[in-house]
Amino acid sequence: MVLNELLPGLLLLLWLPASLARHGPPLWGGPHPHGTPRCYSAEELPLGQAPPHLLARAAKWEQALPVALVASLEAGGRRRRHDEPPAGTQCPVLRPEAVLEADIHQRSISPWRYRVDTDESRYPQKLAFAQCLCRGCISAKTGRETAALNSVPLLQSLLVFRRRPCSRDASRVPTPGAFSFHAEFIRVPVGCTCVLPRSAQ
Repeated sequence: MVLNELLPGLLLLLWLPASLARHGPPLWGGPHPHGTPRCYSAEELPLGQAPPHLLARAAKWEQALPVALVASLEAGGRRRRHDEPPAGTQCPVLRPEAVLEADIHQRSISPWRYRVDTDESRYPQKLAFAQCLCRGCISAKTGRETAALNSVPLLQSLLVFRRRPCSRDASRVPTPGAFSFHAEFIRVPVGCTCVLPRSAQ
């Protein structure tokens, strides 16, 4: 008798976690209040423009290093002559007297440079990515690269929005020129540091 009374409750407990796992994202919502990202037509949102809810986040993005550096990197690139190779793309020799007033990425014993990564399907479209210049690290004594340590990138999680084709009707067939924005976390290299090698050299 007791088992018959408890059986419906036990079945409910078994069903509920599986149901939440299967239907979790729609129940808990998403970028759109109703759980489904809004599908914008080409007339509502011309290509290259961002929807209002992304513009509201622009101030927060501008404070993030990968976004804040883009303008200065592009300005520096315009000043450089087209026939001149990018400076600092190889592991440098560290001369303390030459880098005393330099930025931290140039004074580091695991130096790096920045490049602008462009992805037209992402918002923000342009981000500054750090690129390690050395496989090893620079010895503070000799100023030259040593294999006693390894240079590895430091990664930061950044919330971005990805533009994807979408359907404006119930057919689920993508409507030409229509797209929605989906939240996504990506890992952006923001610098480099020195670590012990995983195995003996």
